Amino acid sequence: MTPMPREHAPDSSLALLADPYRYISRRCREHGSDVFEARLMLQPTICMSGARAAELFYDPERFERCRAAPEPLRATLFGKGAVQSLDGAAHRRRKALFLELLTPEKVEDLADRVAEGWRRCVRGWAADGRRVVLYDAMRSLLTRAVCAWAGVPLPEPEVARRTAQLTALYDEAASLQHLHARLQRMRAEAWLAQLIEAVRAHRFEARPGSALDAVAWHRDEHERLLAPRIAAVELLNLLRPTVAVSVFIVQAAHALHRYPGSRAALQAGDPEAVERFVQEVRRHYPFFPAVVARVRRDFDWEGFRFPRGRRTMLDLYGTDHDPRVWDDPDAFRPERFTDAEPGGFRFVPQGGGEVRTNHRCPGEPVAVALMKVSVDFLARRMRYALPPQDLRLDFARLPALPRSGFVISDVRAAG
Repeated sequence: MTPMPREHAPDSSLALLADPYRYISRRCREHGSDVFEARLMLQPTICMSGARAAELFYDPERFERCRAAPEPLRATLFGKGAVQSLDGAAHRRRKALFLELLTPEKVEDLADRVAEGWRRCVRGWAADGRRVVLYDAMRSLLTRAVCAWAGVPLPEPEVARRTAQLTALYDEAASLQHLHARLQRMRAEAWLAQLIEAVRAHRFEARPGSALDAVAWHRDEHERLLAPRIAAVELLNLLRPTVAVSVFIVQAAHALHRYPGSRAALQAGDPEAVERFVQEVRRHYPFFPAVVARVRRDFDWEGFRFPRGRRTMLDLYGTDHDPRVWDDPDAFRPERFTDAEPGGFRFVPQGGGEVRTNHRCPGEPVAVALMKVSVDFLARRMRYALPPQDLRLDFARLPALPRSGFVISDVRAAG
């Protein structure tokens, strides 16, 4: 048995936090291995990168998600008891709820609501002539759209508060504002748990077929209704990731500015060009750095021992930039998506594997659809200027964004 390469630092958490997107892949290159072991967050952790490692990581016979995510992430990003922490029959039943709510028709409905939000925003920005921080504007736009789509009432005076709550769950989870994110999680869950209880007590009539209606009446693998707080967690797992698409939208705007050669095909309205551009943004830009699981049972792989219970992290950003899979991986080249769809373990911006049975994100079609709508506005349906600002990507931030948030000015409708 070959000893697994190991970091010698007593704990490497600070090194990971200093460079969360590139830490694993850089250490893998230094060790000359797709796997190494480090002590992270006071626990021994196996770190993995690359398509072959991803295929291994998503083998449900070898890895499980129960108690895998660090407690700070469960308490903020995912919520305790969420689908991301389930395995086996419980996971399949809960995942089915999301798949029923994210059919192509329902995703199209959400995209139409986001497009209408864009139209309202462009008219308003053009009328008042103000500068707009795109990241802030997109978070509010998406909060309004997804709550309306989900059947969650959102009076206008509450938009700013609910936007801040949903944003904190992903934007502050790994920051110095972590305790604030926990507080916002508690408030958001209480808000939606109360709403779900009102639906069940027939004090509020949920729109038939809406996400609120489906989550409120969903039954687990034992045919029991979800506890109101768990149901609230899963409703948040529809709202929060949709608001988080604001990150991808800002990254798409950044790509349009930094790689202007793509703009001509997008302005022509070529749907295939839009598809290629969106997928390359998802591959090229940093969004989720890694995902976490635990070893289900002892096994050997590539001569290395994986002991039962060991926390394991799969490097998403590094896998999407692996030079063994991607030619010139640090270049932005949408044309790389022309010929064929990449395999489920080579292209993993939102996880790998098969979405129905594994832990690949069921919201991936939502991210793609909302990015396409937004790229259409940014490239074709509006004109804007970029005032002087710091557009460098902050790789130490989770999620990574331009330092300025991407400020636009002099907005007007195209044509």
